[in-house]
Amino acid sequence: MTYLQLVNGVLRRLREGTVTTVGQNDYSTMIGDFVNDAKVLVENAWDWSALRGTISFNTVNGTKNYSLTGTGWQGKELNVINDTQNTEMEYRTNGWFDERYYIDAVVSGAPKYYTYAEVDGNGDQTIDLWPQPDAVYAIRFDSVVRNAALSADGDTLEIPDQPVLHLAIALAARERGETGGTSTVEYFEIANKYLSDAIALDAATHPEDTIFYTP
Repeated sequence: MTYLQLVNGVLRRLREGTVTTVGQNDYSTMIGDFVNDAKVLVENAWDWSALRGTISFNTVNGTKNYSLTGTGWQGKELNVINDTQNTEMEYRTNGWFDERYYIDAVVSGAPKYYTYAEVDGNGDQTIDLWPQPDAVYAIRFDSVVRNAALSADGDTLEIPDQPVLHLAIALAARERGETGGTSTVEYFEIANKYLSDAIALDAATHPEDTIFYTP
């Protein structure tokens, strides 16, 4: 669904007239805000397949810090691989990295470890690598990246739309105080049902995320 379709879907279920643009009036604008609130909640509820992807970059000799372009500050790491060396990289803490870079003698070589560093000027998360790269290495950063808020009428969701739609209805019904039929509590129960069903369906494509394996 587009942003406008989601807003009109909420309006119809609240027995309100539809609009031709999200910002047509104050009420439709508020419903648009609820749609984006619902979007954030649904995106954060599960590592959706549609939000999974790979950020690839090449290292530079002598440079330890790299931006994960497009992740914002909400990206979630799933797997990090040194594709040149065909090895899986391991996470280490900031303290561990400080010891290696500022207390011990700096070691150069093929990166084996990473840690999260600051957020860059574009608002994207950055990572540090160790050993400090001594050549060009291809790094693959598999992650989940949440999307920016919907703003244009034609913006579309990448995650399942029904949980977002029904959670936005519940939020709008709570603000309204009455709906002339379904209670706010029932709306939230319906939204939660749509969300749990959507997660169950998507989780079937990633069973490793829901099964606990012992070493």
